[in-house]
Amino acid sequence: MIVGIDLGTTHSLIGYYSDAGPQLFRNALGDYLTPSVVSVDEDGHMLVGEAARDRLISHPAASVAAFKRWMGTARETQLGQRSFRPEELSALVLRSLLADAEAALGEKVREAVVSVPAYFSDAQRKATRAAGELAGIKVERLINEPTAAALAYGLQERREGSRFLVFDLGGGTFDVSVLEMFEGVVEVHASAGDNYLGGEDFLDLLQNSCLAELKLHSADFSPAERSLLRRRLESVKRSLSQQAEVSVEAQIGKHEIKWRIDQERFLQLADPLLQRMRAPLERALRDARLRPEQLDEIVLVGGASRMPLVSRLTARMFGRLPLRHVNPDEAIALGACVASGLKSRNAKLEEIILTDVCPYTLGVEIGQRDAQGHVQNGLFSPVIQRNSVVPVSRESSYFPMVEQQGRLSLKVYQGENPLVENNIKLGELEIPLNPGLSIAQNEVVVRFTYDINGVLQIEATPKSSGLRHELVLEQNPGMLSEAEIRARLAALSELKIHPRDKQENIALLARAERLFEEHLTARQLLQQWIGQFRQSLESQDERMIHEHRQQFSTALDSLETQL
Repeated sequence: MIVGIDLGTTHSLIGYYSDAGPQLFRNALGDYLTPSVVSVDEDGHMLVGEAARDRLISHPAASVAAFKRWMGTARETQLGQRSFRPEELSALVLRSLLADAEAALGEKVREAVVSVPAYFSDAQRKATRAAGELAGIKVERLINEPTAAALAYGLQERREGSRFLVFDLGGGTFDVSVLEMFEGVVEVHASAGDNYLGGEDFLDLLQNSCLAELKLHSADFSPAERSLLRRRLESVKRSLSQQAEVSVEAQIGKHEIKWRIDQERFLQLADPLLQRMRAPLERALRDARLRPEQLDEIVLVGGASRMPLVSRLTARMFGRLPLRHVNPDEAIALGACVASGLKSRNAKLEEIILTDVCPYTLGVEIGQRDAQGHVQNGLFSPVIQRNSVVPVSRESSYFPMVEQQGRLSLKVYQGENPLVENNIKLGELEIPLNPGLSIAQNEVVVRFTYDINGVLQIEATPKSSGLRHELVLEQNPGMLSEAEIRARLAALSELKIHPRDKQENIALLARAERLFEEHLTARQLLQQWIGQFRQSLESQDERMIHEHRQQFSTALDSLETQL
């Protein structure tokens, strides 16, 4: 069984392609969306999803979210007695999703198609594959999120030669891709984006504005109080999608929060972020060599695209209303399910070829001599330009800088800046030269080959000797080696993770503890209910626990409505 997974910054989803089309699996709480949050409780048990999300307020030091933004780096997060890399945190979310899928299917899941932002670097893509391996599955394919969104909308079934722009604004990343459908091929013409721009940044704006207007500072709040304030403002952000004005009144610690904001003010605050969105949109169109009127459709996906200011931005830029009839939270996951059906050659799906592009320019460091004979080093010479359809192979020729030079140092970089110091170094290759030859005779032909799996092969051949020197870049800074992956797998297998049938109980207690944190007036009653439910769990009587859980949940629903 091959499943499709949307491993998101804020929420994650899993599903598969059935005879009825793409289907998503519900988690233990009956929801399609599983929060991408991990927490560790006092006994060292790892919690994932809603239970962990509630603990962001009650136990912020033991909980973590938005770690997708750290994929491809060596950053570690301390939770309990050990630290976790972003790959491991993502693997825990994947494990939770896989448990939901296996419970629904009644069989083991061993392969998956996982969506990633189109603008993810090689290191981030490899980190995603590593997370899948840590979770015990083979990542059969990484599909760009905009391409997945196109599949969810069934754009591959439109007329031949149709061109689409997919605008994907998630919780932590922003992607834009221009695609064309022709003769059973979904071809990506251009991708651009910002891996550090998403719904969380709009939430930061609200938080900063609220604190500034109330003459407060983030440092005035404890970590738990900051998490509670952020949760309240997240509700404000969502409400602004439907209401012209929203107010928040809350007692958070010793601070009484009374604040009001309308859509016009929010638009003013968000203008710098909207300007950041315009740049990738314009770049994608330039790279695709298209004018806005040449696009057949504009598609909005990602939970943060619900904000009216986003649809207004796209409508102004492209002169038409965007498509948004597929649930923006689910579109990418549904597309990943279609991709999983294609991968498993489901008979209901016509064969579709999905192409990809190289999201960044790849090249080498060079030096240049000006008219006065001065040498400027540290310049970037592109070999493969960004948005080249992969697999791709390109070559360029380079020469030594001085006579009798014995070696040529080929330093490989990724990026868009003319200076290599502002790009990312990927590796280095030393090529021996014949110092007895002239500069012109010591020409070195350099070929870059980049494949669909993100593997970059560099071949350098001095014309004088004909000897080929090779560098294969399969790993980037911050990535795990195979030995490290094995070691991390062993460590993860020893973690105490609650069985699936207990997750609903953990989530219910976490919800009650969050309400206890938030509301002073109901604490005595909540403490009584929590104690009674814990006693019920100690009995290990599943029937009694089931009945008590239903009563407890109903009571919390009623209490939350009153508060």
